[in-house]
Amino acid sequence: MATTVGMVSLGCPKNQVDAEHMLFDLKKEGYKIVTDAALADVVIVNTCGFIESAKQEAIDTILEFCTLKQEGRIKAVIATGCLAERYRDEMKKEIPELDAVVGLGSNSKLPEIIRDIYAGEQVCAYGSKTDLQMEGGRIISTEPFYAYIKIAEGCSNNCTYCAIPAIRGKFRSRKMEDIIEEAKWLADNGVTELVVIAQDTTRYGEDIYGKSKLPELLTELCKIDGFKWIRTLYSYPERISDEFIEVLAKEDKLVKYIDMPIQHCNRDVLKAMNRPCDEASLLELIQKLRARVPGIILRTTLIAGFPGETEAQFEELCEFVKNVGFERLGCFAYSPEEGTRAYSMDGQIDEQTKERRADIVMREQMLVADRFNRAQIGKTVEVVCEGFDRYAECYYGRSAADAPEIDGKIFFASESKVRVGDYVKVELTDVLDYDLMGVRTD
Repeated sequence: MATTVGMVSLGCPKNQVDAEHMLFDLKKEGYKIVTDAALADVVIVNTCGFIESAKQEAIDTILEFCTLKQEGRIKAVIATGCLAERYRDEMKKEIPELDAVVGLGSNSKLPEIIRDIYAGEQVCAYGSKTDLQMEGGRIISTEPFYAYIKIAEGCSNNCTYCAIPAIRGKFRSRKMEDIIEEAKWLADNGVTELVVIAQDTTRYGEDIYGKSKLPELLTELCKIDGFKWIRTLYSYPERISDEFIEVLAKEDKLVKYIDMPIQHCNRDVLKAMNRPCDEASLLELIQKLRARVPGIILRTTLIAGFPGETEAQFEELCEFVKNVGFERLGCFAYSPEEGTRAYSMDGQIDEQTKERRADIVMREQMLVADRFNRAQIGKTVEVVCEGFDRYAECYYGRSAADAPEIDGKIFFASESKVRVGDYVKVELTDVLDYDLMGVRTD
């Protein structure tokens, strides 16, 4: 009987794509993939190591499966992903119950690593970061109608708070023809919503073509039959060019949605973060986007409590949030990460103050989001169905204004049956926190 393997993938969509490559390689080598990891012989925890809360979630998950191993319910536990890459020595030392700790550059060696574990070995495998697999087959783990496509790996922005360059290495783009080929395969397999991801999508192509090729790539992706929505995530504001905006405005398949992490608006805080923008340049960009792409949805992320942030600078951030009115926004308390420049900066702020500031921003954003949602009542939007809520006794899904697994939902009633992946017209009738409610009209 074939050895069964289950995987729990934590963190961002980029990590999820890595997991899909690993699962494909394992299946190709004869391992049987099971969806419930607790019922597998071997469990792989594909960890996130970005911020403290993500690290704790990863450790808790690993320990949970190690307990199942001690009870004899599973045979082996393997840690992969960013936490395994970042804490090479500490992982095996602190969690000796792990059978293997596998760095990003050794993901493709998992089939033989499992064979070594069954032969009685404990494995620590670390290849070069540049060996991280970006090509090859995948087992899609999202709902069948949407999928992520990773166009680059690593990051060279070197923001002072971020450990990603140390974990995943310098920014490196995939060849455009390889991305197009993979996108066609996804479309042929029923994917109608393509989500383009990288740590910084707007930097795509600079390293291999000498300039940003994101506008050209998006134009080519829009030519592929089968895709209804194409969205990009993680576009850095300093690299959102006029050419990119033009393509976003004219291509019907590109959803009018930009996720641009700005982190702050104060010039001095941004400088300390090694981010080149300031409030004036951000406001100019936002005004340009809204003028050239009518109805665009702007999403951003912010950091509250960065080292040295004064109350006045924080109040400036709150006013910025209130005045700009981002349709989508998340704010996080600053997390000090070992190995980053911000970790040893003067002016570290206590946890209580950081959390309080983040909560204040999110309370302000809730008012912004509520006003935006209430302005949608009476409109009819296209919604992709994601499922049926048995408790609410209605269907739910997303409009083009909502990214999968990030933004809100639209709950809707329908007199006829709707399948997952169907696109239907819904008239919006009410607001429920960050979500909307409606009735199918087509």
